[in-house]
Amino acid sequence: MIKFLKLFVKFVPFAIVVYCILIFVTGRYLPAIATPNILNKAIVGHTFSRLKEAKETDNVDVLFLGSSHTYRGFDPRIFAEEGWRSFNLGSSAQTPLQTEILLDRYLERLNPKMIVYEVYPTTFSIDGVESFVDILYNDRVDMKSLWKVLGLWNIRLYNTLLYQFLRDPFNARSEYIEPMYIDGDTYVTGGYVEKDISYFEKENFRTQSWDFNDSQFQAFENTLSIIRKKDIPLVLVFAPITSALYDSYSNNDAFDDVMHGYGDYLNFNEIIELNDTLHFFDSNHLNQKGVVVFNHEFIRILRDKGF
Repeated sequence: MIKFLKLFVKFVPFAIVVYCILIFVTGRYLPAIATPNILNKAIVGHTFSRLKEAKETDNVDVLFLGSSHTYRGFDPRIFAEEGWRSFNLGSSAQTPLQTEILLDRYLERLNPKMIVYEVYPTTFSIDGVESFVDILYNDRVDMKSLWKVLGLWNIRLYNTLLYQFLRDPFNARSEYIEPMYIDGDTYVTGGYVEKDISYFEKENFRTQSWDFNDSQFQAFENTLSIIRKKDIPLVLVFAPITSALYDSYSNNDAFDDVMHGYGDYLNFNEIIELNDTLHFFDSNHLNQKGVVVFNHEFIRILRDKGF
C-alpha cells in the first residue's frame, strides 16, 4: 500500500504536466472540429476586436453592456449623430457573471458618463458557459474570472481556461488579426456588429416562461453596486425581440416588476411597435432597419428624461 501511494504521488505531477502539454498542443495546432472540449476558434460576434478596441478607448459618453442584443442593437454611429460618443461592450450570450468581470476590467478606462445595461431575461436563466468561453478565448485570464469559472463545473470551460493560461506567455493573441467582415457580420468602430440585411421568416413558438438563476441575479446586483459607487447614471433596457417570441412568454410582467425595482427600466417590447418580418433578421435580433428605428426612439426617450 505504501509503495502504491509513493508511485501515485510520483505519477500525479507527471500526469499534470502531460495533460498541460496535450491541451496546449491540441488547442494550438489542431482544428476546432478535432478539439470539441477546447475552444481554439473565436465565437461569432467580434469579441476579440471589441475588447482590443476597449483597451484603447477612454472617456465615452455612453457605455452599453449586455448580450448579442447589445452589440447588434445599439449602433454607435447613430448615437454619434446626436453628439454622443459611445462604446459597446456586449458579447455573445453575455450573462451578468461576465458583465461583472468586463465592467471590473474596463470601467475605469472607458469612464462613461452614462451606462445602458441591456437585460435580456434569458441571460438571467443560463449558466454563462458560452460567454465565459468566448471571453477567455479573446481576453486575459485573471483571478476574478478564474474563481467564477471554477464554480461552473464544466470540462470545456476548464480546458479552455487552461489553454488560454498556457498560451498567454507566448503572446499568442498579438499574432491574431480578426477580419472586419465575417459571414455576413461587419465590425463597426465602437463595438457594434452590423448584419447584412436579411429578414425573419414568421415562426410560431410554444407557450413558455422565463426560469431564472439566482447566481445571475447576485452577479447583476454586484454589477449595479459597482456602477452606483461610481455615481454613474444607469438605464436598464429590454431590447426588442420579435412579438412572436415575446408573446410566447407568460411571465414578462413578472420580469418587468423585478427590473423596475432596480431603477430606470425600459421594456421596448411594450414601447415601440416593430414588424417581425421587416425589422428582424431572426426571432431575437433586429436587422439594421430595426436598429435605426429602435435607436432613434431610445435617444428620444433619453432626451425626454434629461440625459
